[in-house]
Amino acid sequence: MTTSKSKLRGIILCGIFAAVTAVLAQIEVPLPIVPISGQTLAVGLTATIIGSRYGAIAMTCYALLGAVGLPVFAGFKGGLQVLIGPTGGYIFGFIVAAFVTGFILEKTKHTITMALVANTVGMIITLIFGAIQLKFILDLTWNQALVAGIYPFIVVGLIKAYLASWLGITVRKRLIQANLIDPRPTNKIAA
Repeated sequence: MTTSKSKLRGIILCGIFAAVTAVLAQIEVPLPIVPISGQTLAVGLTATIIGSRYGAIAMTCYALLGAVGLPVFAGFKGGLQVLIGPTGGYIFGFIVAAFVTGFILEKTKHTITMALVANTVGMIITLIFGAIQLKFILDLTWNQALVAGIYPFIVVGLIKAYLASWLGITVRKRLIQANLIDPRPTNKIAA
């Protein structure tokens, strides 16, 4: 396959995973400040399946779609005000988390165990980014930011990290069998 076809396949996968994130974002459990949503599950799936580079690009696309006003964020919200608001840090964290999660897997092995480690690190990154922006936007103390922005999400985050690992590795294997992604840890789409 030519390089242009490989790049096109990569762009298509980024678009698909940005859309998956938008859909899973609408699965939410409301909490006072920050809802529990399926977004972080989507971030983990994305990074586990398509890797660091394309995972980060997919999450950047997702953030940009929301920034221009499309209702892709949790609760069918969109607009720049979401990104600069109390919960925007989580969305910025998705980009970094996707890159780091995929990078860990690319440098180790694509197994459920390593994916769980990588997705747990990604979850922590997302929560840290979220709590930092929450603290400054709402003028909270660090303790209040931890109570509102991290503690309620740890258990459910670990469950989502496991689901992202198990589903992600399973789907990744199927995509490799279908010759849609390259099995080598180079983060390249199948050529």
